[in-house]
Amino acid sequence: MKILHYKRNWLKIPVLKTSDVLVVVPAYNEAASIGQVIDGIRSHGFQVLAIDDGSSDETPLVARQRKALVLSLPFNVGVGGALRCGFRYAVENGFIAVIQCDADGQHLPSHLIDLLEAANRTDAHMIIGSRFGSETTTHDPTLLRRFAMLALSKVAQHATQHRITDSTSGFRLIQQPLLGELAAHLPAYYLGDTFEAVVVAGRAGYHVEEIGVAMAPREHGSSSSGNFRSTVLIGKVLTTVLLGIHFRLRQLK
Repeated sequence: MKILHYKRNWLKIPVLKTSDVLVVVPAYNEAASIGQVIDGIRSHGFQVLAIDDGSSDETPLVARQRKALVLSLPFNVGVGGALRCGFRYAVENGFIAVIQCDADGQHLPSHLIDLLEAANRTDAHMIIGSRFGSETTTHDPTLLRRFAMLALSKVAQHATQHRITDSTSGFRLIQQPLLGELAAHLPAYYLGDTFEAVVVAGRAGYHVEEIGVAMAPREHGSSSSGNFRSTVLIGKVLTTVLLGIHFRLRQLK
């Protein structure tokens, strides 16, 4: 597959502006919430790309009405597959970075600038918005899920050599050259786009850090997987990563 980011030399990371960043919002049947999400993102000066992941409701219509760019997939491919489409669009259209943001309204648009500023301050290739790094967050997972997430974070910290408290957060900024690598290789399976991407990026030499963000309660719909099922899946993913059975990225030179 063609590696898109080698059209430029990314040895020197540029100072990001809002015009350099595309906010990618994967959405599956989120017509009730995506309009407000897009309005919030655009109010901070960012361009928005909504990835309609085979929705059966009016998600793409609402997104277009709110002046977002929209890519509609013919069927549901999952968050990882939708994000990869968005990353490829960003790279092919000259964006230096993306911020991935959920369509359910739980990620607060006010933190978009915080992610951008953190990237400029640290020169990190990935900035994770941690749900456990803010005193105002409403995120409160079950004890079992919290234990599983702690185990994931310990592995992520070892891979990145930085303190990582929320390796499964779907709210993060990714910039070149890591963006180009993930546009070519990001997997579609569960946690491949979050935890595993952090570990693989760290092992390939990319700079990964996190900042604390608040998280709003979900007002519409429900999560795609229950706590018990997601905890079981976390265990499976953790096992494969510890065994070294995961996707790989080109080493950062």
